[in-house]
Amino acid sequence: MTVDADTGGDQRNGGPAGRLQEAVGERLGAFPRRALELDGRKAAAVLIAIADRGGELGIWLTERSVGLRAHAGQFALPGGKLDPGEDAETAALRELHEELGIALPRSAVLGLLDDYPTRSGYVMTPVVAWVGPAPILDPNPAEVAVVHWISLADLDVEPVFVPVPGSDRLAIKLPMLGGHLHAPTAAIMYQFREVALHGRTTRVDHLDQPRFAWE
Repeated sequence: MTVDADTGGDQRNGGPAGRLQEAVGERLGAFPRRALELDGRKAAAVLIAIADRGGELGIWLTERSVGLRAHAGQFALPGGKLDPGEDAETAALRELHEELGIALPRSAVLGLLDDYPTRSGYVMTPVVAWVGPAPILDPNPAEVAVVHWISLADLDVEPVFVPVPGSDRLAIKLPMLGGHLHAPTAAIMYQFREVALHGRTTRVDHLDQPRFAWE
């Protein structure tokens, strides 16, 4: 089942949600994002979808189904590799539809964050979009085992930077969901918080991933 989200209601009605929608769009529009060359890697996109659930603003995070060939059971934002002819925005919106059953128009996109190079051979482009009132989800069980709601307030946690064996770069962890969220998802969500929510120019593409994320 496809759910068409009402992306315009909050801004038309004003209030905190509408003001945040405008502010996030302005911050992302002014952000000097870094785009990376593929250099033999594959292009991918993930979607940070901001929704209003009964007055609480937040985003969705999924746990990948255990039957998937890659990164099974890991926490992830809706997303995947680009199909031929797609750009990051199109791919991210398609993946949200395929994974959670939410159809958003391209006009829902507020902007992009820095490309993040993954150890598994992808250049991941984070796309930020505005959903409006949170619809009822229809998760695809072939791809999504569990859907978690992360309020925007929950993102204001202290990041942990840790060494990675065999690497000269630090990795980032976010204490969340009773444990820790790891890069690349943790790195992207941290930059989203800093840039889109707080207006602080923060880079994360230099941060590494734990070995289990790419071995």
